[in-house]
Amino acid sequence: MPDWASEIRRRFAASPVPRLGLGIAALVLMLDQLSKWWVLAGLNFSPPGCLDYQRAEGAERLNLLNTCGHIEVSPIFDLTMVWNKGVSFGLLGADGPLGRWLLVVFSVLVALGLIAGLFDRGPIRTSRILQGVAFGFIIGGALGNAIDRAAYGAVVDFLNFSDIYFPYVFNIADVGINLGVAAIVLDVFLNDRKPDAGNR
Repeated sequence: MPDWASEIRRRFAASPVPRLGLGIAALVLMLDQLSKWWVLAGLNFSPPGCLDYQRAEGAERLNLLNTCGHIEVSPIFDLTMVWNKGVSFGLLGADGPLGRWLLVVFSVLVALGLIAGLFDRGPIRTSRILQGVAFGFIIGGALGNAIDRAAYGAVVDFLNFSDIYFPYVFNIADVGINLGVAAIVLDVFLNDRKPDAGNR
């Protein structure tokens, strides 16, 4: 067995950080893909015509019927089918195959870089529990949306809180990515506040 493989096994056994991070990543990825399968196959939220309607713009859209699924669940929450060609929350749209595959490659590289970091490899390394949690959320979210882009050319979004003036429709992968970023910020805040051992 190569030395790097032995080192990864040692790190996995010695520290809870990679186990926790990869476990969270797997959970986020599973919940994300199962929820998207439920929306597409179970609820049939994207019947023929839905994707064409969402790709169309301006006057072209006026001539198309919006067949995309929508269920009003409560006064503040709806399930609404949106095909998102951008990153999280529809930002940085990527029209065309080049943009699509660039986002897929970027998402996979981010995930691989963070996985390496969980094993104390690469430029972004982690040894703290909260960092491992953060990495796990981001890995699962990045891979979840990358799978959508590779399979469909766009990301399946369906969680809609626009009734409380939150303008974006999103998915569980987006939630994971944002929880991961929040955990990184919290980790930095908590560790910056710790007194320097040399000043005690």
